[in-house]
Amino acid sequence: MTQRLYLHVGLLKTGTTFIQDGLWMHKEALADRGVLIPGRHRRRHLIASLDLRDDPKLARRTGDVEQPWQDLVDEVRAWEGATAVISHEFFAPASPEHIQRAVDSLGDVELHVVITARVLTELAPSLWQEWVKNGGQRGIEGFPGRTAYDPHDEWGWAAFDLADVLSRWSVAVPDERIHILPMRAGARTADIWERFLEMLEVDTDLPAPDEAANVSLGLVEIEALRRINAQLVDFDNAGDRSRWIRTYLAGTVMPNGREKFRPSPQRWERLVGKAQDAVRILEHGKHDIRGDLADLAPETELPDLRHPSEVSDAEMLAVTTQTIATMLDDVRERNRERYRMQDQIGELSIPPLHVRCWRRLIGFGKDRA
Repeated sequence: MTQRLYLHVGLLKTGTTFIQDGLWMHKEALADRGVLIPGRHRRRHLIASLDLRDDPKLARRTGDVEQPWQDLVDEVRAWEGATAVISHEFFAPASPEHIQRAVDSLGDVELHVVITARVLTELAPSLWQEWVKNGGQRGIEGFPGRTAYDPHDEWGWAAFDLADVLSRWSVAVPDERIHILPMRAGARTADIWERFLEMLEVDTDLPAPDEAANVSLGLVEIEALRRINAQLVDFDNAGDRSRWIRTYLAGTVMPNGREKFRPSPQRWERLVGKAQDAVRILEHGKHDIRGDLADLAPETELPDLRHPSEVSDAEMLAVTTQTIATMLDDVRERNRERYRMQDQIGELSIPPLHVRCWRRLIGFGKDRA
């Protein structure tokens, strides 16, 4: 019978996708070592996070959404190995009631909570950028939009304020079973993967996955994108926003000056205070800290960077002009490729003689851009 479930709850923008890539890439190898990654595919962990939090957005998802959390639990409890892992960053905002439900559903299986974490003064601006890349329109001072706790808001404070996350999950889970993996800027990407495996008591011989390309836009580009988002009124579902705004517009055709930025002094002071709260909780608790707690301690001095409000209209005009030009080149090349494929298909299925004569008469296939 499974002895323990490691539930990796986030935080957002702390290498969660990287770790999940590794877990699913090595699913069979981990099973051979007694570690189960339950579910038919990784989307089941996302769906289960919505179910556990009673999120109404679950009803808008396609496929089997009847009881995804319980489905994973049933698979965990039936596992003959000692360990199982479920991972998705959308678990983090769960309420104490939701967390207690998770504990109760597992029966005799011990629930361990895993939190990958970054210092909040770095994390919050990075999250605002990621939110804009997913269609967000508010400025950096207006993110996140809600101040009140909302377990259904995956982009709210409850999803990335480490002190708040710790206060909720520790209600039902002892400190000793809450594992903290601090992330340090500039560290090897494989470091977080190796520490995760060590926590699972698995040999670190399983290679880290390739680091996914996640383009971080510069100050001017992200502010321009935020203005563009306001005009994209029909991009009202997560799939469209991810495919066309995050992946195509931000990740493919926009230039990238890579200029870093800062929030206002007032927001910076608030972020510093929240980060210090988290460090104090961990200093006085009995949590299992896998790394250097100092990596979560914030610098108190405001960095010498520009605020998004300092971006000029001329700078944004230059970025949008270049974006349009790159997009036009890309659309033309895609059309050329489509025409080439059509020609290849046509050669495989030669039409009747009268059709070929008619095409020749009207100049079919000529003067394509």
